[in-house]
Amino acid sequence: MPWPTLREELAIYPGPHLADGQPSWTLQDPVRNQFFRLDWLTFEIISHWSLDESQAIADAVNANTTLRPDAADVEAVAHFLMLNQLVKPTGIDSSHQFSVQLARMRGNWRSWLLHHYLFFRIPLVHPDGWLDRWTGFVSSFYSRGFAQLTLAALGVGLFEVYRDWGRFSATLMDTFSWNGLLGYGATLVGIKVLHELGHAFTAKRYGCRVPAMGVAFLVMFPVAYTDTNEVWKLANRHQRLSVVAAGVVTELVIAVWATLAWGLLPEGIPKSIAFMLATTTWVATLAINTSPFMRFDGYFLLSDWLDMPNLHNRAFALARWDMRERLFDLGLQAPEYFPRRRHIGLILFAYATWIYRLVVFLGIAALVYAFFIKAVGVMLFIVEIGWFVLLPFWSEIKAWPSLLIKEGSPPGVLSLMRQRPRARRSAWFAGVLLLLFIIPWPTRQTASGSLKPVEIFPIYAPAGAQIVSLPWTEGSSVGAGKVLLELTSPELRLRWRRAQARLERLRWQTSSAGVNAEQRQNIQVLEQEEKTAQAELDSVQADMALYVPTAPFNGILRDLQPDLKAGEWVSNHDRLGVLVKPDHWQVETYLDEDAVSRVKVGDQARFFTDGLEGPVLRLVVSAIDQDASRLLPNGQLAAHVGGSIMTREKHGQLVPDRAVYRVTLSVESDVGSLAQQSWRGHVVIHGSWEAPGLKFLRAAMVLVWRELGF
Repeated sequence: MPWPTLREELAIYPGPHLADGQPSWTLQDPVRNQFFRLDWLTFEIISHWSLDESQAIADAVNANTTLRPDAADVEAVAHFLMLNQLVKPTGIDSSHQFSVQLARMRGNWRSWLLHHYLFFRIPLVHPDGWLDRWTGFVSSFYSRGFAQLTLAALGVGLFEVYRDWGRFSATLMDTFSWNGLLGYGATLVGIKVLHELGHAFTAKRYGCRVPAMGVAFLVMFPVAYTDTNEVWKLANRHQRLSVVAAGVVTELVIAVWATLAWGLLPEGIPKSIAFMLATTTWVATLAINTSPFMRFDGYFLLSDWLDMPNLHNRAFALARWDMRERLFDLGLQAPEYFPRRRHIGLILFAYATWIYRLVVFLGIAALVYAFFIKAVGVMLFIVEIGWFVLLPFWSEIKAWPSLLIKEGSPPGVLSLMRQRPRARRSAWFAGVLLLLFIIPWPTRQTASGSLKPVEIFPIYAPAGAQIVSLPWTEGSSVGAGKVLLELTSPELRLRWRRAQARLERLRWQTSSAGVNAEQRQNIQVLEQEEKTAQAELDSVQADMALYVPTAPFNGILRDLQPDLKAGEWVSNHDRLGVLVKPDHWQVETYLDEDAVSRVKVGDQARFFTDGLEGPVLRLVVSAIDQDASRLLPNGQLAAHVGGSIMTREKHGQLVPDRAVYRVTLSVESDVGSLAQQSWRGHVVIHGSWEAPGLKFLRAAMVLVWRELGF
């Protein structure tokens, strides 16, 4: 192949010294507005490029410098230049090569749509000429005097906020409304415009061209941008840092003066605007722009401060190498060598970036799903998760076989596992995780439960009752048919006397009808009135029986009110105590639809009491309701009082937030001291065996099926 020729429009500028002390140069491709950092060796090879032969170039560099490259080093530089399209096309099929390369870059319509959905830019203005005209007017903002004045304003503004913090925080809470959100949105747009102008004016101060400003869309989320790629021409590191930090500094200056304005202005619209400027700028700057985990200002600041272009890619490559060595002990060389502290820091930074991006992309995917119709939202959510989360994992795993085979052993992976104990341990660990994921193992369903006797007899006070006697005390054993306590009601006794007197009078009149002709004519009426009086007396006597409750079974008297005494009046429906049958107890709990499907009658369970070091009770599932419970009658199992069931109140009753099913469990062990009263605790049910992977897969399919509306 003929020796490639460099493109004439390429430009090379002196660059900063690298970390090892060697000089560097910056190569600019003005057509694509791209820049490449060249080390000393690469620069010397390109400087002798006109020799048109790899060995001749290597000999020239050896003769004129202290560097000692060979022909392979020159060919590596040639490969770099051709790969990045920095040389002229050669041959009669050069146009065909360009068309093939263009088609490869564009891809098919699906890849084009995917890439433009995930990220695309819209340049709105070409501000270079306008910036040239206005650079002089903003030069005062770069002066030392303005910086000192801003620091003084910061001190006064923070003092004003501290002195009136109550009103400041109250104003912040008042802005959490639709009007407040609209105001914050408009304020944020204005601040971001000034942010980008800060980058642009600072770049112009150092002689860099600013070809475009506009809006970039990251997964349909708008982000302002300014094309300041020419900053890479600057050899002075501090100048590059100034351009990168200009946007953040602009926002901080706005925040400082807006905070001062809020403290000094009277109530009104200007004060409200100052408040929104201050709060929006502080939050947006510190929480978003200074983050080094996304390609925002914080990332470029860190990259220039460390003097490490392409910081993310280099850190990711180092972290991937470290992970592969820890998993397989391949013995491969690190992609780059750094001092130990920087080496460890870059690896930790890469892992932190991956975790941060995972959280951010999951949040963006959820927002995309929420703002579109269900079918489109689910599809876009899947694209988000597949592209940003699953694809990087799959790409890394797919690269492992080729790396293992490169180890050089003929059998490949198996040979490496035999030779490398670390690779063998990793394989065993992965196998164990896979087995734990696909092999069925017993499931446990945990929920709040209530331990209570199967049979109880609550004692409620009837209307207008007065205590006559209390024959039993708390914890007394009461036999069936025994009187639990005696109550009386003067009004009811008066009704009884009246009904008794009327019945006796009617009986006397009926019995005297045989000797009294007048009474004989009314005999049928008298007999009917006698029956009515007897029924009324029976009704009164039935009501009086409520005032002398008797035990329906042998039990223990519990929860007797301690302040009860003879002669005291009690209110209607007051619970005076409860008779408990101590020989049969049960636990009642509620499970959601997914959990109850893995439980059946006869499953074993355990009950652990809350706040009590009591015995662990053995349980057996005895009944499962087939219909979901519309109400939660047992309020002590609700989440707001310490239970596990999320509820909401409706018409004075507790309604579960989602479908729950009542599960009843019989107690097989001795309850011991717990028999004194009901207890709340945690129920652990040993359900059916199931593979965890199947559980997650079913949950995901159910979610997708439901959200698609099928």
